[in-house]
Amino acid sequence: MKLQLGYGKGTQEVAVPDQNLLGVLESNPVTLGLTGEAEVRRALAEPIGAPPLRQVVHPEEKVAIITSDITRPCPTAAILPPVLDELWEAGISPEDVTLVFALGGHRPHTEEERRRLAGKQAWGQIRCVDSDPADCVHLGTTRAGTPVDVTRVVARADRRICLGNIEYHYFAGYSGGGKAIMPGVSTRSAIQANHAMMVRQEARAGLLEGNPVREDIEEAAALCGVDYIVNVVLDEHKQVVRAVAGDSIQAHRAGCAFLDTLYGKEIPRQADIVLVSQGGAPKDLNLYQTQKALDNAKHAVRDGGVIILVGACQEGLGEDTFQRWIEEAAAPEDLVRRVREHFELGGHKAAAIALVLERASVYLVSEMPEDLVRRCFLTPFSSAQAALDQAFRQLGADATVLAMPYGGSTLPLLRPERG
Repeated sequence: MKLQLGYGKGTQEVAVPDQNLLGVLESNPVTLGLTGEAEVRRALAEPIGAPPLRQVVHPEEKVAIITSDITRPCPTAAILPPVLDELWEAGISPEDVTLVFALGGHRPHTEEERRRLAGKQAWGQIRCVDSDPADCVHLGTTRAGTPVDVTRVVARADRRICLGNIEYHYFAGYSGGGKAIMPGVSTRSAIQANHAMMVRQEARAGLLEGNPVREDIEEAAALCGVDYIVNVVLDEHKQVVRAVAGDSIQAHRAGCAFLDTLYGKEIPRQADIVLVSQGGAPKDLNLYQTQKALDNAKHAVRDGGVIILVGACQEGLGEDTFQRWIEEAAAPEDLVRRVREHFELGGHKAAAIALVLERASVYLVSEMPEDLVRRCFLTPFSSAQAALDQAFRQLGADATVLAMPYGGSTLPLLRPERG
């Protein structure tokens, strides 16, 4: 079977013998109803685990709406108008509402970025600010020892409404829910304490119960207090195809369950070889972005197998701290040891690659210089076909293959054999 894998603005073609191919993992066909802003209004009219938002807030209360920053695909401008309409219906005054962009460990926005994220209606009605890690209130400590230090405008609000999009997250299980609080509006030291647990086996995509990072996030959010969430699931074109609103746990779980129907891909067994791509530009602009597809692919490969990561990476590594960690490591285990001792945003993705390398070899098909690829502890190839041919030579002509053309979105789910 000939497969086309997105690669920059073009494709890589690779021929996989039919007898070796276990499957091609693409998004599942799902019957959709409303989309976009109309779907958000439906969710607010049908809240999960909570009364309607207009019954939760009261006149003269200070309301903080926490939403994602510019590094996330959350369509704040589409979610906000229905949320604000609920607040106005409850008698909340615009001057009592603040939209807070959750920066986590990222840079502050420009005014134009804040304006674009908020949307025309919200920008003209309410205060829109970035979270401030230098001005936080200490609210307690989680059982794992994570300090709950939350930006003041959120901590001192009477009501907190968290917006976000739900997608798979490679160590928090899923995005959305309480992640708007931790790491969204937390200090770097708090984020470091939480994210340092990423090295634990249970900290992985698609897992909620028993995931130490997710459980710590939700404990921190509970200490802060979250009165309501409005979360959305996006399709591959970033269109809202499902929204959930209400209780921060129950509504979030419903959104995660829908995501599984869309992007969760059941596989009969792990393959010897996994062919994976981010789907091309702009998602494979650099290795920092392409890593997401690699992390999903690790769930589809057997121990000792080969992952063939296809991504142009025209801009090389793509992030300064990520590059520094790579340059300073003599071996992959150095990166794992380093993230355990001192979590650092950017460096954590280098450690994530090293964790995959503990289980499988990784061939990288890219435009990066070969010596730089090897410096990342990966094996360089100029074409997917050449990489696959080498994988067969390494693992044998009968090696099984799974293909993931949109690896950043689809999550392989290994199910036990049914008796």
